[in-house]
Amino acid sequence: MTSAATRPVLRRPVREDTTFARLQDVDPILRRVYAARGVTDPGELDYGLCHLAPVGSMPNIDAAVQLLLEHRERRIVVVGDFDADGATSTALVIRCLRDFGVTDVSYLVPNRFDYGYGLTPEIVDVAAERAPDLLITVDNGVSSIDGVAAAKRRGIRVLVTDHHLPGAVLPQADVILNPNLGGSDFGSPHLAGVGVAFYLMAGVGRALQQQGLSGAARMPARYLDLVALGTVADVVRLDHNNRILVRQGLDRIRAGACVAGIDALFACSGRPARRAVSTDLGFAVAPRLNAAGRLNDMSVGIECLLTDNAAAAAELAASLDHTNRQRRDIETGMRERAFAFVDAIDARNLPDCVCVYDADWHPGIVGLVAARVRERCNRPVVAFAREGDGKLKGSARSIPGVHIRDVLEAVSARLPAVIEKFGGHAMAAGLTLDERAYGDFAEAAAEQVGRLYPDADFSGALLTDGELDSDLLSLGFARTLREAGPWGAGFPEPVFCNEFEIVDMRIVGTSHLKMRLKPTDGTQTVDAIAFNQADEIVRGVVRLAYRLDVNDFRGLESPQLVVEHIVT
Repeated sequence: MTSAATRPVLRRPVREDTTFARLQDVDPILRRVYAARGVTDPGELDYGLCHLAPVGSMPNIDAAVQLLLEHRERRIVVVGDFDADGATSTALVIRCLRDFGVTDVSYLVPNRFDYGYGLTPEIVDVAAERAPDLLITVDNGVSSIDGVAAAKRRGIRVLVTDHHLPGAVLPQADVILNPNLGGSDFGSPHLAGVGVAFYLMAGVGRALQQQGLSGAARMPARYLDLVALGTVADVVRLDHNNRILVRQGLDRIRAGACVAGIDALFACSGRPARRAVSTDLGFAVAPRLNAAGRLNDMSVGIECLLTDNAAAAAELAASLDHTNRQRRDIETGMRERAFAFVDAIDARNLPDCVCVYDADWHPGIVGLVAARVRERCNRPVVAFAREGDGKLKGSARSIPGVHIRDVLEAVSARLPAVIEKFGGHAMAAGLTLDERAYGDFAEAAAEQVGRLYPDADFSGALLTDGELDSDLLSLGFARTLREAGPWGAGFPEPVFCNEFEIVDMRIVGTSHLKMRLKPTDGTQTVDAIAFNQADEIVRGVVRLAYRLDVNDFRGLESPQLVVEHIVT
């Protein structure tokens, strides 16, 4: 493993030739930051809705709209997923369809412990009890070959909306709406499931407006707060299109125009919605929503996003907050056992893909454990838990440069009998296998990572945006950086690297370092916090990689460094 102290710290490469010239009206530090993230044109910083990839350019959008309109006065069931992307997708579609005048629409979200992921034949049986004419999947379905077939046998039509990468064989749905279908030239393949759902609703709204429903084309934009939350929560790449969706959603949240549930979740987190940024969605709101699907039933989260009653939303949000505290307690124990396992392996002998498994682990938490272990050992990680009937449920998290779904596909091709089903993205995936096949899978996964990615970077190098002058460690510039986003996956928040003298340091909570620092090139001190780094206590002069943030304590704002690594 690479410790925080020895992890390589590199400055992000910047092409300064034409980039800086085009961004000449932007703050010089932000010019450097944007250039390092590939922004070459000021238009890429314009987040107006008019700059979204056209609705009509989504593959199959016209057929999807037509299918839905044919069922506008019939019975529709939306089949969701049990994570935040699935919950926001479900709430978005239900809300929009009701706004469009659809009166017979309901939702069904599989309990992950009873039915597993997606449109399975078992969940079709449950849906069939409602006698639907149309099933709409959101954030799932592109791999649900058996489930779609089961629905079609019952005479139920199926509209699949999904963003996961399709396999070699597609389900025989009436229409599949997915920006990653083969041959697609859609401008934003990185949409989350809620983004795909938004495009569908935008298409329906436009069609209904043309048919005479006044204001229908604008109705889906009322719920861009849901789109922003689901997009950030699913950690999809924030390309220009996704940044537009997130920024527009954040603007609604800040203006007090969000759904009651999001406002209530902000209140539970203790963060002010009026100053919401993407990191608040990712680290405060989304975990509380996700907790329901991880431990219990995501219906609680969906109901929180569907209600317009503030008191009901507050009660549901409080329940989600309680579940999230339970989730944290469970995760802590699982994480400690996983860390003990990988720490016992000589760093020189770590496999190229690390697999961890414990018979007592909770299947709803293994994705979080995989993410934490990946951070610790800088390799792709698959964490497993028992799912019942001799099956293991696996959740994979990867590192930049290693496409984990491609790895699973390679393992499946090499050992067809090992993986029963899988799906996902470049950075995250899920799978199911027989418990007896765990050892074969672990060996094959490491082998395929080494074969497909012989030059993979396992160093855990931290990329920074260089040094920051001490006079910029101010509240004003911290606010500038907050407003310069939205930051997120593929468009990371700026990280700087400077030397500081430690004026004061103490442990807060159980594992965090609270510090008072003085830049070596300045005289003013600044507060800093290093989360989960209590074992890195040092004195004197240190070099820190950090984010400059705004600390809001009882309504009083001040600059604060959020220390990513103590590098010296």
